[in-house]
Amino acid sequence: MNKISSTWRRTTVAVTLGVASVMFAGCTTTSPSDKATPAEKRQELNSAANATLTKLYEGSPQSRQLVERARGVLVFPDVLSASFIVGAEHGAGVLRVNGQDSGYYTVTGGSIGFQAGAQSKAMVLLFMTDDALAKFRASSGWTIGADATVAVANVGANGSIDSNTAKQPIVGFVLNNAGLMAGVSVDGNKISPSTL
Repeated sequence: MNKISSTWRRTTVAVTLGVASVMFAGCTTTSPSDKATPAEKRQELNSAANATLTKLYEGSPQSRQLVERARGVLVFPDVLSASFIVGAEHGAGVLRVNGQDSGYYTVTGGSIGFQAGAQSKAMVLLFMTDDALAKFRASSGWTIGADATVAVANVGANGSIDSNTAKQPIVGFVLNNAGLMAGVSVDGNKISPSTL
């Protein structure tokens, strides 16, 4: 029994290391966007942010009113999550204030769990008050749940947003390919300024 347990443990470690090395190798490959100039990367990110907001409005028409009222809108169009027992996620985003690009940011996070694979999602944060936006912009690194609470919007079947959520200082939306995601936590994600 001890010999079987030891063999199983070695096999599990070998498989885990093999999968992890494949995942990390995939993360280090160079894509065409890696060769793009900073201006081209910003333009690509801005286009992706516009597409994300359009998708948000389609899933919840009421969200457009919130975006229009927001003091600042931070859009991460592509947050890639990859995991095999230990997970990590990373993405780049743009902050818009009064409809103008105001800065670029990165989001990073981690998780531990028994899931494997990779997926992509989009995240939109709305700063509904001047105070919430000012505190965010004054920080050099801002962790959701520690530095501020983000109320992830509960969206009904007809696309309506829970009225209590809409009154919070910071409102968040998370989308995947299927549309708006419900019951998602964004706590623990760290957002930092980017030199993009």
